[in-house]
Amino acid sequence: MRRSTVTERAPAGHGALADTPPPPPRRSRRRGLRGLLVALVVLGGLLGGWYAVHQEMPAWYARLWYPLEYEDAINEEAARQGLDPALVAAVVNAESGFLPDSRSSQGAVGLMQMLPETARFVAGLPGRPSPSPDRLEDPAVNIAYGTRYLRYLVDRHGTVPLALAAYNGGETNLAEWLDEAAVRGESLDIPHDIPFTETRAFVTRVLDTAPIYRRAYGDRLDAPPVP
Repeated sequence: MRRSTVTERAPAGHGALADTPPPPPRRSRRRGLRGLLVALVVLGGLLGGWYAVHQEMPAWYARLWYPLEYEDAINEEAARQGLDPALVAAVVNAESGFLPDSRSSQGAVGLMQMLPETARFVAGLPGRPSPSPDRLEDPAVNIAYGTRYLRYLVDRHGTVPLALAAYNGGETNLAEWLDEAAVRGESLDIPHDIPFTETRAFVTRVLDTAPIYRRAYGDRLDAPPVP
């Protein structure tokens, strides 16, 4: 009898299992998990350290977030109007981010976002800036008109927060908010009672960042006026 020459083959599944590498040892898995945990702890420490520095806002760190330019004009005009240069710098930062060619959709111009009609009003005030109000694109002229207007608002409304609300939201709107609060038998709580989101955010930002500018740039901004 003739013997068959066909060699029996193992089932395909059996061969595939034979070629599969063995699973990694448990010790390697533990090492990988341990390394991941260490990385997460280090990352958490770095984030915690950054958050602490961001909350404390030391001078060197604040300068990374809050720019300062045109400090000569800011110091000169703030002194002329009896304002804190740090307050003026905070207004410039909030209004334009120190970009002198900034223009709003409402037509406000320059560093302190002065409306041309507001500049013409300022030009009629006592102690008006000497340059023409038509030169608002010039950073020094814009700062001169902006600080003179801010001084007018502080004198008219009595406090810096109210003046800032009028600076951004308009005097007519501020008068309405004050009247509405009086009808309720309350005083206007600035900035919380400001109904305009943009104006509320502007006032909050300026009041929060003025002390930061004072701390960050005390060597470049003159001292505030003595009350």
